[in-house]
Amino acid sequence: MKYQIIPVTPFQQNCSVIWCKDTLQAAIVDPGGDIDRITTEVEKLGLTLVKILLTHGHIDHVGGAQALAEQQNIPIVGPHIDDSFWLENLPGQSKNFGFPEVGAFTPNQYLNDGDTVELGNQKLQVVHCPGHTPGHVVFYSASSKTAWVGDVLFRSSIGRTDFPQSNHQDLINSITKKLWPLGNETQFIPGHGPMSTFSEERQHNPFVADQLLG
Repeated sequence: MKYQIIPVTPFQQNCSVIWCKDTLQAAIVDPGGDIDRITTEVEKLGLTLVKILLTHGHIDHVGGAQALAEQQNIPIVGPHIDDSFWLENLPGQSKNFGFPEVGAFTPNQYLNDGDTVELGNQKLQVVHCPGHTPGHVVFYSASSKTAWVGDVLFRSSIGRTDFPQSNHQDLINSITKKLWPLGNETQFIPGHGPMSTFSEERQHNPFVADQLLG
């Protein structure tokens, strides 16, 4: 699986173009906004967009999804249905976070833990990781040992749990019981900030390092 990160929105959210190098079929992970920038990059890379993948329902991750889906005539896939209330409240999120108004929408497909998303000859494993939001999912490529983790985990930090239906212990469990088993060598692209590896975070992350959690 190949990828390119495109920071979008005033929150500098890490939107990713991901694609199968054999078929050049591509997906956009978390198009929070700036869809003209996203589509320009897709055209430069010579890719064919076939779907949009959402990790969770916060506006900086989904704000451009509906407009991009309509423009490209492609489906929106994810997150887990437990984040439907966030998608239904997108107009409210727009006001609360100072984003251009975005209407509520329903994805073409909600995802469950253990589902597989196909992209050309590549497959992504879906891992349900509640905590930051109840319906947060992570996309994992075994072939490239890469995970798109949204706002579950960051380099030297973890996701916030002060939102409605967030849960700190659920987040810790998601990281240690769902992500770590994917392998220390796994590199991850967080929703914001630089990439890291699970090994690095298990050693040095001040919230979930192994020595802190026993």
